[in-house]
Amino acid sequence: MLDVPLIQKALRDFGFDGWLLYDFRGLNVPARRVLGIDAHGLQSRRFFYMVPAEGPPRKLVHRIEMAALDSLPGEKLVYLRWQELEAGISSLVSGMGRVAMEYAPNVSNPYVSRVDGGTIEMVRSLGIEVVSSGDLVQLFESTWDDLQWQSHLEAAIHTQSAYDLAWGLIADRVRSGRPATEVEVQQAILDHFHTHGMTTYSPPIVAVGPHSGDPHFEPSPATDTPIAAGDFVLIDLWAKMDRDRAVYSDLTRVGFVGQIVPDEYESIFQIVRRARDAAIATVRGAFAEGRPLHGWQVDDAARAVIDGAGHGAHFIHRTGHNIGQEVHGNGAHMDNLETHEERLVLPRTCFSIEPGIYLDAFGVRSEINVYIDAERQVHVTGGLQRRVRPVLAGIPDDL
Repeated sequence: MLDVPLIQKALRDFGFDGWLLYDFRGLNVPARRVLGIDAHGLQSRRFFYMVPAEGPPRKLVHRIEMAALDSLPGEKLVYLRWQELEAGISSLVSGMGRVAMEYAPNVSNPYVSRVDGGTIEMVRSLGIEVVSSGDLVQLFESTWDDLQWQSHLEAAIHTQSAYDLAWGLIADRVRSGRPATEVEVQQAILDHFHTHGMTTYSPPIVAVGPHSGDPHFEPSPATDTPIAAGDFVLIDLWAKMDRDRAVYSDLTRVGFVGQIVPDEYESIFQIVRRARDAAIATVRGAFAEGRPLHGWQVDDAARAVIDGAGHGAHFIHRTGHNIGQEVHGNGAHMDNLETHEERLVLPRTCFSIEPGIYLDAFGVRSEINVYIDAERQVHVTGGLQRRVRPVLAGIPDDL
C-alpha cells in the first residue's frame, strides 16, 4: 500500500514541493512500482499522480481508463482532449516550485530518466523546477523489506553452491579426457538454478582464456570453447528465487584448471581483490561513522587501487550496480566512470562490488554483494574469494 505520509516526509526532507509520478504504457517502471501498479497492466493512456509535500494527493487519468488509479488515494481529475491533459497537469503542479520526476540532467543516469523530454518541457513551461527523483525512487522502489532480504540470502546459498557444481564438472571432465565446454557448464548452472526453484533473466557467463577478457562475453554454439587443463576460467552468474518480489544474488569468481595457479593470473587477481576490499572498507567506514556516502565514492575507492597498480586502462566498467528485482536495479550504482553517481547509498539497499582487470589473454573480476540493513549494518554476501581457485586441486578459494 502506498504510504503517502512517509513519501511526504521524504519530500520535506529533500526540500521538494511534490513528486509527480507519470507513466505511459509501462515505460516508467519505478513509478509503477512506487504506486503499486502492475507493470504489465492494460493501460494505454497517460496518467499522472501528484504527491504534494503537504495536503492530499491528486491524480489525472484518461476518460476511457478512469479506473487506472482507483487503488490510490486522492481526488481524481479526468481528461479526454489534449487541451484537458495540459490543463490537468497545470492543476496538479499549481502553487509548487520544485517538483521531483523520474528525470536526470543531461545524460547522467538512464536508470532514473524515464519521463520523456516533451513532458518535462511542458512541466517546466508552467514555471516549475523539475528535479531528479533518484533518491526518492531508491527509498520507495529500491529498498528491501525483510522478506526480500531473506530471499536474497536464500538465493546466495544456491548461487554460491553453483560454483562447487561448475568447478567440479570442469575438473571431472578434464580428468576423464572429455573436457566440458563453456555452453555445457552454462547449462549445468541453469539446471542447478531450476532444481533449486530459481529463475534468471539471462544465462550466466562462462568464459575461457581470452573470452574472460570481455566483461559481457556471451557463450554461444558459434564460439563454444572446451575448458582444458591449463585454462583460466571466469564464471559470472546471477539468479533469484522464482517467486513474487524476490531479489537477485549476483556473483563472479575465477579459477585456473590446474593444481597450482601461475603468478600471471594470481598477481592480477590480488590487485582486483585489493580493489574490491577497498570498496567494501569505504562502505563500512562511512556507515560506521555516520557519514553520507555517494555511489561515486565507492567507485573511486576501487579504481584508485587498480589505477595505482598501473591497470587503470584495463578497468573498463563501473565498480558496481544496484541489485533488486532486476539484477541491475534502479537504486544507486557504484559508479564514477560511466556516470557520476551522486545518489546516496541508502539503508535497506543492495549493490554489487565487482572491480575487474581485462587483458587480451584473460580477464579477472571478483564480485560480491553488499546489503545495508535498516540499522545501517553492512552485510557482505556471496563469499569473499581470496585467491584464484586451483580447480584440479580441490582447494576452496576463500581460505
